[in-house]
Amino acid sequence: MRIDQILNGQDPDPPTPVFSFEFFPPKTEQGEQNLYEALTELQTLEPSFVSVTYGAGGSTRTKTIEIVKRIREEYGLEAMAHFTCVGATVAELRGTLDEMLAAGIDNVLALRGDPPAGHEQWEKTEGGLEYSHELVSLIGADYPFAIGAACFPETHIHAVSPEADLAYLAEKVKAGVDFLITQLFFEDALYFDFLQRARDAGIEVPIIPGIMPITRVGQVERMAKMCGASIPDGLHRELQARAEDPEAVLDFGVAYATLQCAELLAAGAPGIHFYTLNRSPATRAILSALKLARPWEKAIYPASISSPSATRGAPSAAS
Repeated sequence: MRIDQILNGQDPDPPTPVFSFEFFPPKTEQGEQNLYEALTELQTLEPSFVSVTYGAGGSTRTKTIEIVKRIREEYGLEAMAHFTCVGATVAELRGTLDEMLAAGIDNVLALRGDPPAGHEQWEKTEGGLEYSHELVSLIGADYPFAIGAACFPETHIHAVSPEADLAYLAEKVKAGVDFLITQLFFEDALYFDFLQRARDAGIEVPIIPGIMPITRVGQVERMAKMCGASIPDGLHRELQARAEDPEAVLDFGVAYATLQCAELLAAGAPGIHFYTLNRSPATRAILSALKLARPWEKAIYPASISSPSATRGAPSAAS
């Protein structure tokens, strides 16, 4: 099923949030075992969909399609394949899209992609595409996929300014994007501010917040640096205070993410996309608590902030 149809089919009163998980293709046999163990455990939470990433330079193209197909067929879950234009000509991009179509895939997350390993700067492949909006246009013109794309509450690391980044996002959505998923962030005010700016810019598609549960201090610091996400001072202090106690970090990380998600959902966010890093315990704990508490039914701001007219009343501060 197309993810835009899942989002449009949300029970409107109150809106039923969409929960989804992101996985990456493992590089080792143990990693593959971890992935499918996580899928088995998270399957019981009945996610609306899951997504599978696409390695730098398209290095996991075959593996990504294989995993998405297996998730759909063996686990009965809707799955979305990430797709980039790095290291491929237009003909090769079409060949991959044809493979996805033949595999029964309905959803694609269209991304420009990161440079291949060993390359600091992104370079267009000869005969390929340079921008993600071109990839969106290519997909939308000839393929029946629902098209998702990424957005950046704290601005893309290569953007010249927040305004330029938002203008480019508007161009990408105009090219045919059906929904957006944000890069990870650790302060909800960043999402609310970005959402308001996006709506003011005429971007009306659903914007799903992406949340990464903190399980290890070094890992979250590396991830934040890599994607340009900030770690609030208070959060950083609390993590450093527990840095020598991995179990305490995990417990705190689950609590922090649960509060973060609850605030987003109470304000009307259309759902939560969890960056699982192919592990299940933290995400299971957070989502289980959210489904029990159902903060979206107790919202102070009941109007869904997935629509442009409702963002004015969203909270301006976060956890």
